[in-house]
Amino acid sequence: MREVANNIKILVVDDEYKIRKIIKGYLDQEGYKTITAEDGKEAIEHFENKNLDLIILDLMLPEISGEEVCKRIRHSSDIPIIMLTAKSQEDDR
Repeated sequence: MREVANNIKILVVDDEYKIRKIIKGYLDQEGYKTITAEDGKEAIEHFENKNLDLIILDLMLPEISGEEVCKRIRHSSDIPIIMLTAKSQEDDR
């Protein structure tokens, strides 16, 4: 499994350092190549400049919202995106 994981590059986007660190730690432990971003602008820059396989994306971000980041990425890519959110309303989901 780790050989496969070594070839997978994951972007973790969250404005909270502790959450980024925890997610990155678990992914790194499993052998994934993990990149982090703390805001939407940085996430778009990584998306445009790295050959990513998966994005883990918080919805509530500074600079550019997670929803807007997702929309921009979807205009040019069908990369898998896992959305993280603290929002609890059904409409938000």
